[in-house]
Amino acid sequence: MIDESARADSVVDALEQHLVHEVSPLRLHRARTAFLTHGFVKTGFLAPHDVKKLIAEETEALIGRHAVRRDGVFAETGGTPRRMHNVRRADIAQHGRILPRVYASSGLREALSAVAAEDVLECPYPPEQFVITELTQSGDTHGWHWDDYSFALVWVVECPPLEQGGFVQCVPRTEWNKENPQLHRSFLSSPIHSVELQPGDLYFLRSDTTLHRVYPVTGGRRLIVNMGYAARRDLAKPLSHETMDALWADPAEARDTSSCGTEQEGSQWRRTSCGGTSESPGSSSTI
Repeated sequence: MIDESARADSVVDALEQHLVHEVSPLRLHRARTAFLTHGFVKTGFLAPHDVKKLIAEETEALIGRHAVRRDGVFAETGGTPRRMHNVRRADIAQHGRILPRVYASSGLREALSAVAAEDVLECPYPPEQFVITELTQSGDTHGWHWDDYSFALVWVVECPPLEQGGFVQCVPRTEWNKENPQLHRSFLSSPIHSVELQPGDLYFLRSDTTLHRVYPVTGGRRLIVNMGYAARRDLAKPLSHETMDALWADPAEARDTSSCGTEQEGSQWRRTSCGGTSESPGSSSTI
């Protein structure tokens, strides 16, 4: 245990030294300009290769031992699907060493704050702090949605070739009305940006006002770590967590493990018929 803790601390030290000595103010400024314009920016420059490699190794170990299959649709985001394997924050915190410490890095939050042009804080709702998702089956997707909190930093461990999906699509400057999400109105009001990803990429997202999804995969594998952060305004506004509470429910409460899909009902999951859910624009027949 001592050796594992020391190793995790050394990863954070390497990350923070990299941020201090290798990441220039000009690079942060350019990232900030892109982020404030598009609600999305690639930030792979924030972490050195060795840190990414160790994060990838721990992520692979955790998904191999603690993955839970989720298949659901959510009324709060217009009936869009979530089809994936995931590992909850509680399991990562219990069995991981590196990911929890990287999330808690003050140096990383300071760099993200420079990109966001405002303070980036640890998420006050623990289940949204750090999670792992894996897409492997044809049609797997993290469908169109917004997040409850302002920021997400995503570490891309593995991603399929562009032709097999798994890339990110974003609609910036949109608002989430959980009672009437109006996705198609958002598609018409702002451009949809599509971003190709590679293993080792990081991206930073203004996740509460940027409608976003992962394009359904038709092959290959997409494995990521999502780290959620808050802005100061999030601490004062009332927030509910219907979609997250269902998506990251304890495995004992996740009723479905088939490919036929589930539907959220309150904070529970129930079986639904196989038929898929429309994911437009750019919908895939495999969903």
